[in-house]
This record gives sequence, C-alpha cells and structure tokens, in this order.
Amino acid sequence: MLTSVTRLHPMLALAFVVICYILSAEAQLPAKLIQNPCVNKGNCHECIQTQSCAWCMRPDHGDKPRCFQHSYSNICPEEYIWNPDTEQKFIINRELTRAGQMAGFGGGQMSYGGSYYANSSYSSSASGSYSGSYGAASSAGAYGSASSSGEIVQISPQRVGLKLRINQVHSLHMRYSQAEDYPVDLYYLMDLSKSMEDDKEKLSALGNLLSETMRNITSNFRLGFGSFVDKVLMPYVSTIPKNMIEPCPGCAAPYGYRNAMPLSTDTYRFSSEVKKAAVSGNLDAPEGGFDAIMQAIACRQQVGWREKARRLLVFSTDAGFHYAGDGKLGGVIAPNDGECHLNSEGLYTHSVIQDYPSISQINHKVKQNSINIIFAVTSSQHSVYEKLSQHIEGSSSAILSNDSSNVVDLVREEYGKISSSIEMKDNATSHVKITYHSTCLNGGSEISTSKCDGLKVGDVVNFTAQILVTSCPADPAEWNQIIQIYPVGINESLIIDLEMLCSCPCEQPGSIGYEVNSPHCNNFGTYMCGICECDEMHVGDNCECSTTDVHSDKEGDLNCRADNTTQIDCSGRGTCLCGVCDCEKRSNPEEIISGRFCECDNFSCERHKQLLCSGPDHGVCECGVCACKPGWTRSACDCQASNDTCIPPNGGEICSGHGDCECGVCKCRSTEEGRYSGKYCEKCPTCSGRCHELKDCVQCQMYKTGPLKDENDCASNCTSFTPIAVDKVVINETKDELLCMFYDEDDCKFTFKYSEVDDKIEVHAQQERECPPKVFMLGIVLGVIAAIVLVGLAILLLWKLLTTIHDRREFARFEKERMNAKWDTGENPIYKQATSTFKNPMYAGK
Repeated sequence: MLTSVTRLHPMLALAFVVICYILSAEAQLPAKLIQNPCVNKGNCHECIQTQSCAWCMRPDHGDKPRCFQHSYSNICPEEYIWNPDTEQKFIINRELTRAGQMAGFGGGQMSYGGSYYANSSYSSSASGSYSGSYGAASSAGAYGSASSSGEIVQISPQRVGLKLRINQVHSLHMRYSQAEDYPVDLYYLMDLSKSMEDDKEKLSALGNLLSETMRNITSNFRLGFGSFVDKVLMPYVSTIPKNMIEPCPGCAAPYGYRNAMPLSTDTYRFSSEVKKAAVSGNLDAPEGGFDAIMQAIACRQQVGWREKARRLLVFSTDAGFHYAGDGKLGGVIAPNDGECHLNSEGLYTHSVIQDYPSISQINHKVKQNSINIIFAVTSSQHSVYEKLSQHIEGSSSAILSNDSSNVVDLVREEYGKISSSIEMKDNATSHVKITYHSTCLNGGSEISTSKCDGLKVGDVVNFTAQILVTSCPADPAEWNQIIQIYPVGINESLIIDLEMLCSCPCEQPGSIGYEVNSPHCNNFGTYMCGICECDEMHVGDNCECSTTDVHSDKEGDLNCRADNTTQIDCSGRGTCLCGVCDCEKRSNPEEIISGRFCECDNFSCERHKQLLCSGPDHGVCECGVCACKPGWTRSACDCQASNDTCIPPNGGEICSGHGDCECGVCKCRSTEEGRYSGKYCEKCPTCSGRCHELKDCVQCQMYKTGPLKDENDCASNCTSFTPIAVDKVVINETKDELLCMFYDEDDCKFTFKYSEVDDKIEVHAQQERECPPKVFMLGIVLGVIAAIVLVGLAILLLWKLLTTIHDRREFARFEKERMNAKWDTGENPIYKQATSTFKNPMYAGK
C-alpha cells in the first residue's frame, strides 16, 4: 500500500507515514495518561465530586460504568442520570442607594427570589416577595438581617443562596457604590500621659475646626473622645501611695482607659471634654493603648457606635504599645477576653485583671465591627505603627506633629483615602476559595483585583467573585456554610448561603430505592443509587462473597486481571477476593489505591516543587493523572491558564506588548531598542523611548542651548509641552515615568523625565545642568613650570646642605687627629744637632 501511495505523490506518502507514527505513539501511551477520571469512581458521591462526571442510578445497568462523563449521555437514560448543576437564587437584592437606574446583571437578577441555574438563563419570574425573602434572611441569623426600605444600601445583592459542585467555578456579580452623605462616627482615642500635655491643649483648641471639617464631608456626623494611660501596676506606673494620687506635678491619678465622651452630635462639647481631661503619668515608655482600643471597639453601646455608619477610630500617641504577654511583668496572667468592662463612669474595670490584647485579637474585633483605625503618631513612632497597620484590616498610619497641630488635616486626608478606596474581603473557610475580578473605573476587560481606588460618591463599581469549592469537608455538617463578602470598613455585606453538592439524594435514607439489608445485596448491604454498599465482611457487586473466601481458581484470577496479557492479579496492589480486587491500604490514610483492578491511585501523579499536582489549590491526583482545577493547566497543574496576571493594573496589552504570557508570568522580549523587564515588561532601562524626541525642546526651553536655542526656533517647534523645573529628577514608577539623560555641546549633563497622561505628555527637567568645572590652561602651564623650578631649587638646596654637612664632619675629624699627634708641629723630627753631650753616671758632681 505504501508503494502505491508513493507512486501517486511523494508528499502523500510522507503524510501517511507521519499519521501512522502519531497513531502508533498514541497507542503506546500508558493507560493512566488517557484514563477517564470517571470510570474508577465506585459510588455516587465520589462520582459527582469529580469534575464533569455524572452517575447512572438505573438498577439494571449491567457492566457499563455507572460514573461517566456527561457528554456521553447515551450510556444511561436521562431520567436515571444524577448530574447536579450549580444553582443560584437571589434572596435579598435591593437596589443601591442613590446609584441611579443602573442596569441589572441580566434577565431576572434584580427580582427578589429569582434563581439561576448553570447552563441555563436567569428566571424572569419572581418566586417570592420581598417580605418572604427578608424573613428567610432574618431566620438564617448569622450576620444580621435586611433592613427597612428606607435604609442606605451600598452593596448589592445582599443575600444569595448557592448550590455548588466541587471544583466548579461560579461567578457571582455584585456592585458597590458609596452613598451620598453617608453617616460617619469618629472616636478620638488619645494618650494622656505627661508627654502629650501640649497635644491635648492643641486638640482642645482645634476641636471645633475638626467638627466643622467633618461636617463639610457629611452632615450626619458624630464625634466622641476617650483617653488612656496604662495599667495601674508596677512596673507600668509608680505604686507609691503619693504617686498613685499625683504621679507628676499637676497630674491626675493614673488609669487604664476612660470613655470621656460617647459619640454625640453635640460636637462642640468635644473641645470642652478634651480641655477638661487631665494628663497623668507612668514609668515605662510603652502605653496601654491596646486595652483602650479593645474597650473602645467592644463597648458598642457605651461608646455609641451606630449600626449603619462608617466608623473611624483615631488613635493618637507618641509612644509604643504593650501587647499580649506584657501583663506578666505586672503579675497579670488572665488573657484578654475581648469583652466590654466599663463602669458607670466610663472607666475600664479589668485593667489590672486581664492581660493586654494581642494584635490578632485587635484585628478580629476590627473586622467584626467594621472599624477603620487611623494611627496618628509622631514621626519617631511612625515606622512601628506603619508595620502594625499592615496586620490590622482597614487601618492606616500617619505622622502627627509634635503638638498635634496638623490633626485636622491628618483626619481629613486619611478619611479621604479610606472613603475613596474599596476592598472586598470574605470569611470563607479553607474548603472554599474566592477570587475577585473587577474593571474598577477603568473600563475594558476585568483584571484580578479585590481593591479599587479613586472612587467618588455615586461611583458604581462592579465586582465578580469567582467561588470555587476545592474539597468537601469530612464532617457533613460543614457542607452547608454561610459566607460573608464585605467591603473593608463598611458594616454591610453580601451573605452567601452555600450548599456544597458533596453527596447524592439517592444516598440518603428514605429516598426512592434506598433499602437496608436489601435482597439485591444478598441481605449483606444497603442498596442505593442502583448499587450495593456491602458491609465490612462482604464484597462483590451484589455482596455475594465473603472476605474470608479467597478465590485462587483460574476464573477468579481472570476477573481480577485487566487483560489476558498480564499474569498479575489486581495490578500487584491488591488481593483477589471472590473475583473482586480488594486493594491494599496505605500507611497514609490519605493515599488511596482504587479501581476495579487496583490500577488507580491518588499519590503517583507528577509533582511540582515537591507538591503533588502543585498542591491542592491547583489540582488533585486522579488515577495517576493530575486533574487540574479551573485556571490551571499542564501535567503537574503548575501553569496558570489565565492571562489576567499578565495584564497591567491600569489595563492595556498583555505584558505591555513587550513579552509573552507563560503560565501567568510575563517573559519579556529583547528588541533592537533594548531589553524589557518588570512584572508586566513595562520597563526598558536601555530603551531611548521618546527621550531623543524631547531632548532638543527641553534644551532650548530650560537651558537656552542645543539646535533650537534660537528663541523663534524654540517657540515654533516646541508647543506640545512645557517642562517643569525641579531641583532633582526622581522617578515615580507607579506613574510610569521614564528617565532621560544627555550631554550637551558644553559637555554639561542634563536630566529630565516624562510621562504620558490622557494623551498629554508631562516633562520634569532638572533646573540646573551639571557642568564640569572650567580648566585654566595658562595657570596649569605656569604651575607646572613653577613646580619644576621649585623642585630643582629644592634639590640644589638639599645637595648644598648635604655637602656642607659632609665637609664639616671631615674637618672635625681632621682637627681631632691633629690634636692627638705626639710630636711638635713646630720642629722637624728628622733634624739632629751636631753636638752630643754625654754624662757620666758615676760622676756625682764632685
């Protein structure tokens, strides 16, 4: 046949060979790589927990697999198939307050009691009235109830019922809008130790201005005041009797926390209360601020926090803080219970009984009560409280001047930041994963984000919450959960009544066909969903075999083998009992061997970074093959399928058009212009960009140099921008600014940066060029000559000095030798007189 094809056309022969090779290669693939994940599921609940699998409940199904992919629906009649779909029902869905006539989510979404089913359209008819929905929500309890029709609504919908299968992503659309004139409660919590005395006086003077400033933001405003010092114990404060009365001159007795003024509309009382509050004193540097924060939040009635209001707690101090465990220094070991303990005078009664709260306790209380904390601290403590704010949801930190003179501006600015930003959070358990997508106010395609900034009153932001049930909890009681999605710092939420579809109705006692000790199972098992669930002592399709009877006959062995080519029963990983494979049990209970011939397992899949299928969030091991969860691909589920993480936060092309998105990560390209880098390939340090295009105009406009230094040429050619002079050019990467640097004809370096905003270019240039100092050549030449002359003279002088010293030493030595001579230098030693005189020694002169 190949010969005949070759005679027809050589290219056809080549194609034929390639096809044959592909088919033969596919035939040689291991069976586990092309294994249908549905066929090895032995019961209904395991089947529906597998993605895209359906269960056949027909009693006389024969040898066909009961668990199958629903696309092959001809395996089982439709009336016997159990393949539950996602079901969504709006329980409470009131319109946003003052949000205008916005379009709904489509169809009947905005109808109370409307339903949604996967693969079907929204129901256009309402199945219940508003009052009925409200009643259902109220009876559910958990997170509160719907309110009257006159209340402010900032998030929609408010309550949703959801039935969801495992590993099936469901997109839930919701909207948020900041209502106009939304109520604000501001509680000022101040450190009144001695070092804050001048701050107290300044706050008292600025109290009325603070009230007026906040009333300009919202007319529905209330203000309160509280103060704190520390626990009245050593080593926090001095317990000497006289110091317990007056710890410092003119100071009040120390205390833990005092609620001086509950939240009130009488904001002019604030100044008098602050002025009336007396400072106190303590010993150690940290203060008991955490005790005060906990009481200010927990004592909702005493402080007066409103149910529907944005709650701000301004925490003002110039010192650090004590936290859980520090109480042991004073002998306090009882942990903080997070409850309110204020007496009729507003004093904290358990200051010396309970320890300080922990950071996690503060964070839990803040989330529970939807409070935004503003840490207004001095510059010396700002770094500490900035790190603290990262661990407390919805909190921020700002620098307070040493005398609190900037407190009004600080509160206004921080409130502006809080109110112009919205971030979605949830309290989902580990079995449920929720991710958020939104276009914010940018339009275009959605990106993966839970936070939007730059909002104004009336702006409507659409969010899409993608909900995924990753696994079924071991306890069936946890298959029904109540999940809250809420904007940080807002006491409103979207409540989801989630029902995890982890089991089949036919597995429940009392359902049609459910029969205990059924004759279908030889009275040794329960008949459900068309199959027998045998007791521990029996196996088989109809529980016909006892586990004590091990069959070793030829027929039994063949029933335990996948095909005639193998001589191994149950794939070598089980025992053949009555023609049925009883698979081995692993030492790790989470590792399971399954399948009719024990051919499958959930632990031999490919791993990535030592994690099976890259971890439970990415995929699960099904019969030796990774079954990836939505959003992940490849054999180890290590590759992100979506390109969302490759799209810049402000929108635009994937990887900024300068790279390729591989597994959710941008791989930047190198071009002739340069090499791109950055998370979104948005940076190119070696690229010139528009620098050369802007260079000449920057030169002529800023420095009167360059090719366009003539005033007329500069005015006619440079009309698109005017550079802004700055002392030093600093790049702000968040604004996509690019740096340009050049040298002009005077060898001077000039630097500028540019950015493009709304199709307009903005240029900031360094005010002064960096020029090299001028060189005086004549001075250098004369200096060199003078240096040579001076060096020469110095050498001559040195030579003269050395020779003089040498001569003097030689003369001194000569003089010394002359003085030591034994002959008279005035007589000739060779001369001898002619007359010789002799004297007789014997002559005595006589």
